[in-house]
Amino acid sequence: QGQLAESGGGSVQAGGSLRLSCAASGYLSRYNYMGWYRQVPGKEPEGVAAIGTGDGRTWYADTVKGRFTISQDNANNTVYLQMNSLKLEDTAMYHCAASPDLPQFLSIGSKATYWGQGTQVTVSA
Repeated sequence: QGQLAESGGGSVQAGGSLRLSCAASGYLSRYNYMGWYRQVPGKEPEGVAAIGTGDGRTWYADTVKGRFTISQDNANNTVYLQMNSLKLEDTAMYHCAASPDLPQFLSIGSKATYWGQGTQVTVSA
């Protein structure tokens, strides 16, 4: 069995910061890529950031480059998303995701990618 346990969401004012955590357990802790998606009701999910659990390579969506940083603690199978300079448009449900490789991580709806339940991030003016 495997599970992705997210935490760290909440409400913050624009310009503030939040840090999300995702702990992987079971077979999901051995996936090659982990990262974050976000989704707003009525819109398609958006890939936010990903990291190679083996080589540490990172990928970011253009909308968050320079503001968000993804990192990992391999000893604890945990991935973090540090979100700085938050904007109103960052408001969304953030889902941790685990995938065998980056192309499948970026392929919305890929059956090879496992999503967590999500944690809500709300940015207010």
